[in-house]
Amino acid sequence: MNFYYWLGYQFSRLAGRLFFRLRVIHRERMIQSGPAILAMNHQSYLDPLLAGITSDRAIYFLARRTLLDAPTLGWLLPKLNVIPVNQEGVDRSAIKAVIRILNAGNAVLIFPEGSRTLDGNLQPAEPGLGLVIAKTLAPVVPMRIFGAHEALPRGGGGLHFVPLTIIVGEPILFSAAELGLPGKNLYQQLSQRVMDAIASLRLE
Repeated sequence: MNFYYWLGYQFSRLAGRLFFRLRVIHRERMIQSGPAILAMNHQSYLDPLLAGITSDRAIYFLARRTLLDAPTLGWLLPKLNVIPVNQEGVDRSAIKAVIRILNAGNAVLIFPEGSRTLDGNLQPAEPGLGLVIAKTLAPVVPMRIFGAHEALPRGGGGLHFVPLTIIVGEPILFSAAELGLPGKNLYQQLSQRVMDAIASLRLE
C-alpha cells in the first residue's frame, strides 16, 4: 500500500465512519491475500471508496479514462490503483490490465452492472465480469451496498449524509471444469451468477 493509497484509505475510513455511519457486515469473509475479484452493485461515486475500506490490503479500481485528462487527477489516480477504462464499447486494454493484475495475485473491484443505477435498484449483469472470471478463475467476493444511492444519486441531487451499509458475501469459487466452452453466453452466465449472489445479500 503506497503512501497516497494509504492516505486515501485512512480518509475514506474516517469519512465513512463520521459522515455515513458506515457498517460493514461479515468483513471476515473478505479475501485478504492472493487474487480476488470484489464484485459489488453500483449506486454512486462513493462506491469505490467505500468498497476499498472493506479490505485490509490495497485493491485496484476501474475508472473512466476521461478522468485522467485532468492534470491533477491524471497524476493522482494511478497512485490510487486506478485502471483507466473507455466506457464506449469494449475496452480490451482495460480487461487485459485487470487480468494481468489478478494473475499477479492482487485484488480488483468490478461492478457487474457496469454503470451506476438510476433508481437505486439492481441492474442486469454485463458479461465483462464473466470474461475476467473465465480467464483467471479468480475467486469472487460478492458485496452489496445499501444507502449510497440516497447519499449521492446519479443525475444530481447533491450529497446527503445518510447511513450506509456494505454486506460481504461468501466467496464464490470457480473451476475450469465447470466453465465449458468460452463465449458470450458463458460470460453472461458467470456474471449473472455473481449478480444473483449480490441480490441475495439483504439487510438483517
